[in-house]
Amino acid sequence: MANLKDLRLRKAGVQSTQKITQAMKMVAASKLRRAQEAVEASRPYAQRMETVLGSLAQSVQGLAGAPRLLAGSGRDDVHLLLVATSERGLCGGFNSSIVRAARKAAQSLLRDGKTVKIICLGTKGYQQLKRDLDANIIDTIPLANDRGYAQAAEVGQRLLAMYDAGEFDVATLFYNQFKSVMTQIVTEQRLIPANIPHAEEQDLGSAIYEYEPSEEGILEKLLPKNVMVQIYRVILENAASEQGARMTAMDNATRNAGEMIAKLTLEYNRTRQAVITTELTEIISGAEAL
Repeated sequence: MANLKDLRLRKAGVQSTQKITQAMKMVAASKLRRAQEAVEASRPYAQRMETVLGSLAQSVQGLAGAPRLLAGSGRDDVHLLLVATSERGLCGGFNSSIVRAARKAAQSLLRDGKTVKIICLGTKGYQQLKRDLDANIIDTIPLANDRGYAQAAEVGQRLLAMYDAGEFDVATLFYNQFKSVMTQIVTEQRLIPANIPHAEEQDLGSAIYEYEPSEEGILEKLLPKNVMVQIYRVILENAASEQGARMTAMDNATRNAGEMIAKLTLEYNRTRQAVITTELTEIISGAEAL
């Protein structure tokens, strides 16, 4: 049985941990509000761009002059996986769920004889993937604190340069799509060639548009822009998902600490009562012996 001093120290340690987890929960809740507003503001723009690209793509798909970002390189040999995670832990299964999906996809591609290259957007992804896919990781890009569009544009420009140089044929994003504080959905999204939804999947309305200059000329400008917009959207989705996951994890940790404190308090009281009873018995026995 633990002595009273050990129980007091353990209880004090758990109480300190509870204060930390409670503070982290409140900080995550504050950051979540801002991150959620940012991701909700970005979705209409990204979705509308997809709609415009889908409308334009219907007239040029399959033609000889179709842009490479839409038609592809004509090969399916080298796959680039962009795994977006976070810079920090203590957010439950947020990072591990993304890494698990990316690892499964990479291993499946390797079994099919494909070449796999991985870029980790966020250091937590690298820390987990390096255990069994270190040879396939070509770079790790730490996330900036502000997670602004400038960083997304830099990543997008690098991917476009790699694609133009023939360093990969297909690029795929792995991230968590934010739904709510309790729900984040692991998402695999093809980035290059552009994953344009079919006409029946889009709400194009009944309007007929005429484009100037030609559809090909507009696509040449919009498709690179779409790469950067989609990366920016992924960064924002991940930021909101990370804070939601951290808020949930810290809430669970705070409640678990409360339960442990209650158990330690009960054990301390029982131990203290047993000590007092033993001391009284010894005093009474000594008095009777006299």
